Amino acid sequence: MSEVAEAPVLMPAKRRGAQLAMLAFAVVIVMGAYANVGLALDGAIPSGMLTYGLGLGGFMLAAYLVLAKFAPWADPLILPLVTLINGLGLVTIYRLEASGMRGASTANQIMWTGLGVVMFSITLIVLRDHRVLQRLTYTAGAVGLVLLAIPAMLPGSLSEVQGAKIWIRIGGFSIQPGEFAKLALVVFFAGYLVAKRDVLALAGRRLLFIDLPRARDLGPILVTWGFSLLVLVFEKDLGTSLLIFGTFIAMLYIATQRTSWVLIGILLFVGGAFLAGQVFDHVGARFDVWLDPANKVYYGNADICQQDPPGDPMCGKSYQTMQGLFGFGAGGILGTGFGQGHPYLIPLAFSDFIFAATGEELGLTGLMALLMMYALLVQRGLRTSLAARDPFSKLLAGGLSFILAWQVFIIVGGVTNLIPLTGLVTPFMSQGGSALLANWILIALLVRMSDSARRPPPQAIQNEGMTQVFQR
Repeated sequence: MSEVAEAPVLMPAKRRGAQLAMLAFAVVIVMGAYANVGLALDGAIPSGMLTYGLGLGGFMLAAYLVLAKFAPWADPLILPLVTLINGLGLVTIYRLEASGMRGASTANQIMWTGLGVVMFSITLIVLRDHRVLQRLTYTAGAVGLVLLAIPAMLPGSLSEVQGAKIWIRIGGFSIQPGEFAKLALVVFFAGYLVAKRDVLALAGRRLLFIDLPRARDLGPILVTWGFSLLVLVFEKDLGTSLLIFGTFIAMLYIATQRTSWVLIGILLFVGGAFLAGQVFDHVGARFDVWLDPANKVYYGNADICQQDPPGDPMCGKSYQTMQGLFGFGAGGILGTGFGQGHPYLIPLAFSDFIFAATGEELGLTGLMALLMMYALLVQRGLRTSLAARDPFSKLLAGGLSFILAWQVFIIVGGVTNLIPLTGLVTPFMSQGGSALLANWILIALLVRMSDSARRPPPQAIQNEGMTQVFQR
């Protein structure tokens, strides 16, 4: 009797080699940018360039080895794209630190990048089959709610920074639990919508050319809308509120293919935003700055105004926004070049406004290239969603891809004054540990699902009395 030899289906060596080459190329680009900053500022290559290069290259090589072993069929573009974006963020932070900007720390960001790679690796090693997350649907929802609620229940001295109650601060340690809550909530949304999509897809009355949902099915969207408003009220966090509600609407559309849900979501969001702007001063101030930033700023002492919050009350509400817009204008089409602009004049240029700092020195051309990298990363995630073999994987991959794209749109729209500023950070670029760790976990989940979707089914053939599993 013949025996069946179980063997993994390995990715072709050529594809692994191409992925490693792209990863090395991304590190080389980052190191070239490091050298450019040093030459522009001091006329010499930075003394720490070798250390930073070896650190970044070592972290990414470790991530590649884990990926090659535990997710060999994953999309080969995802890791190189993340490496390049993360690396350019490190260069911008180093440039700001070299100019003496308070708060910017390349060493800390390198450390958080290393921890992000560790979380990426642990996720891939532990989570061999992402479909087990479907069994944790309501557990993930509870975890997400608890993580979001903790800062609101803590006293301001332990949770409030710059007016927003979104932190847990104990001694010298601080963490932003909302960054991890968004991942748990996407898992919950995916599991819930898979179970309820048939009901939510049912049509009620028809209005013009749109089939409206039944009134009894409006509960989930109203509950999510109400919860997002509670986040806005008790934590004063417009960004997270918008992120949660927008992600649920997108995943609801993916699950049901009903345009009516999107229209209802837009109406609820506009109504909630208008109400919040009328009731809450901090939300109204953001709308005032958005509608007329030029008439709500007074510069006073420039050295004091660039602090955040500004040390001079005469600096005005829109000082940060206007400095960011001036930075874009100074950069023009091609930018001033790394190390040759003045991005350190923008408050929080290493965090909330790192996109504006990058835009001044890389110009519109560099920003378009950066946005194309984000777009390509999102496209690979959506491609994974389309290729997934089960509804839960499709929704989870689509939700994670959307939440990444939504973050980029919200922060870029806020910095460019296209929409009101919300306080979110640019994924993989802004300085900070919580967002970086959460986004590396997000990438690990996409990689795991990509590996599952792209892995071809094994085919058994009889060969000398034994069945060997091989890839056609």
